[in-house]
Amino acid sequence: MSSRARRKQIWCVQPLTPLMEGPDFNMQNQEGSKKESSWEFIREWFRVQKSVPGSNNFSMSVYGNNISLAKRQDLRLLLGVLGCPLAPIPISNHPISHLHFKNIPIETSAANYIIQQYLAATGCSKKHNSAKNMYTSGVVKMIRCETEVSSGKSVRTLGSRSGENGCFVLWQMSPGMWSLELAVGGNKVLAGSDGKIVWRHTPWLGTHAAKGPQRPLRRIIQGLDPKSTARLFAKAECLGEKRIGEDDCFVLKVAADRDAVIERNEGSAEVIRHVLYGYFSQKSGLLIYMEDSHLTRVQSPDDTVYWETTIGSTIGDYLDVDGVLIAHQGRTIATVFRFGETTIQHSRTRMEEEWRIHDVVFNVPGLSMDSFIPPADIFDAENANTISP
Repeated sequence: MSSRARRKQIWCVQPLTPLMEGPDFNMQNQEGSKKESSWEFIREWFRVQKSVPGSNNFSMSVYGNNISLAKRQDLRLLLGVLGCPLAPIPISNHPISHLHFKNIPIETSAANYIIQQYLAATGCSKKHNSAKNMYTSGVVKMIRCETEVSSGKSVRTLGSRSGENGCFVLWQMSPGMWSLELAVGGNKVLAGSDGKIVWRHTPWLGTHAAKGPQRPLRRIIQGLDPKSTARLFAKAECLGEKRIGEDDCFVLKVAADRDAVIERNEGSAEVIRHVLYGYFSQKSGLLIYMEDSHLTRVQSPDDTVYWETTIGSTIGDYLDVDGVLIAHQGRTIATVFRFGETTIQHSRTRMEEEWRIHDVVFNVPGLSMDSFIPPADIFDAENANTISP
């Protein structure tokens, strides 16, 4: 089917599992015939752990001697959390060169001033730096997780550290269109947005549409596209100052409002909050650290379990690309903290990613809206709940 014909389809979101930005533990059973719900696997994981006395090895306790299967599940967890997370809020359509400073709270006006300094530092305040699209390629190394399980005074460490190398290609086009292909350890994650719908495809879950407002890819705002970063923080508040390494930084905060997080709820999983902090160097004006945290509550017949996912990224190695400073290197540390209302047992899982940008090209000839059309299985013409294209 041609791209023009596909655009004439009635676009309808299928009733798919949402794009999970926290722990994504969907998996198929050994026969590959049944797909579990988003949270069933991790519940079973903890039941098995508690039933194996003295076990201190994740792969041995859950998978027996099949260590390769355990590593594969670890890699899926890595890709589920770090592969293509989204920012907590949509990017503002506010003209970033005309931010207002009068008749607004001091925290907001201070944030606006810091964003203007950031645009100037990156070179984006110059009128000739107005790219319509961007191509980026790079390499990543994802380090598998270690988990600490605590029950009162007893703490067990499960799993072992090992890394997988990979690469990614990212295309972006204003407004709000992007496409990501990430390959790590023999697994490939595809994700994208046509400006209206955000979707993701993994080999073990298929294609999924994100619930809630259309939000930007985190990889784009962590130093790759300064204008998108500035628009994201257009309505931020300044919390004050904090030292990161050798840099004194201004700290800006944006958070999803209550209505927005409610839209992202699915079944027994309820998103409580999602907050993003940006740390801008007082010396250079550049974004050097970013941290976001979101909390999800999952109801079950036995207990209410909370999952708090925190992703912190160090951003650096800014290099000039056609007059714009682009971050070419970074390191991310993510932790997934699990705790319940009625049990003293909790766990903390840690995973890491290192990335380096190899190539950045602005205004790629021939790149058009047709390059960002979602996969056909996102849409179903027979579904009654339609949206306008």
